[in-house]
Amino acid sequence: MIPFRDKNPSGTFPFITIALITLNGGAFIFEILLGNKLEDFLFQYGVVPVKIVYFLSHPSLSPVNIKEAFLPFLTGMFLHGGVVHILGNMWYLWIFGDNVEDRLGHFKFLGFYVLCGILASIVHVAFNLRVGVPCVGASGAIAGVLGAYVITFPRARVLCILPLWFIWQVVELPAMVVLGFWFFIQFFNGAAAITATQATAGGVAWWAHIGGFAFGVFFMWILPKKRMVIRTWED
Repeated sequence: MIPFRDKNPSGTFPFITIALITLNGGAFIFEILLGNKLEDFLFQYGVVPVKIVYFLSHPSLSPVNIKEAFLPFLTGMFLHGGVVHILGNMWYLWIFGDNVEDRLGHFKFLGFYVLCGILASIVHVAFNLRVGVPCVGASGAIAGVLGAYVITFPRARVLCILPLWFIWQVVELPAMVVLGFWFFIQFFNGAAAITATQATAGGVAWWAHIGGFAFGVFFMWILPKKRMVIRTWED
């Protein structure tokens, strides 16, 4: 199923959500302009598990310093591997980010987003210790947003496109169903990836998604939040 809108209008203008989308878009344009230097750039600023593991186990022998080893946990979440990658991530952030931002408050939401992204990358490294492929993308941070959304607005109605063979049906489902299905797919693929060989590992960062979602649920549960006002489009 492909969500395209929720019936859960925000009470405040989501300028942090829009700023994050703009920043990711600008970074992607910069990537395109790098041309044949892009691969080296992604290896430098994306999260490469084997590089981090080697630094932690052999810090004096590592070819990278502490900044080069750990800065990618921040920079990697603003880089993407292609047009479909960034469009999918930004679409989910646009649909679900405004309500979480409204609930937490603007700057608390920014800290929440960045922290979920960093922790999601740490989970990815933990499950892919020998992978030498850079992990980039906002998926882990956005998974945190989805986790926060599903426990805060579980009954919010989400309009989705449901592909059924050659017929694409528009359905309205609770957020709990839509995002619960999303999490199930991530967990199923993450479990399968554990048994993947080194040659096939390092593609989609399933465990970053799982980790980001779990941390999003946890932080949304413990963080103080603004008073919630129930709204619908009919209001």
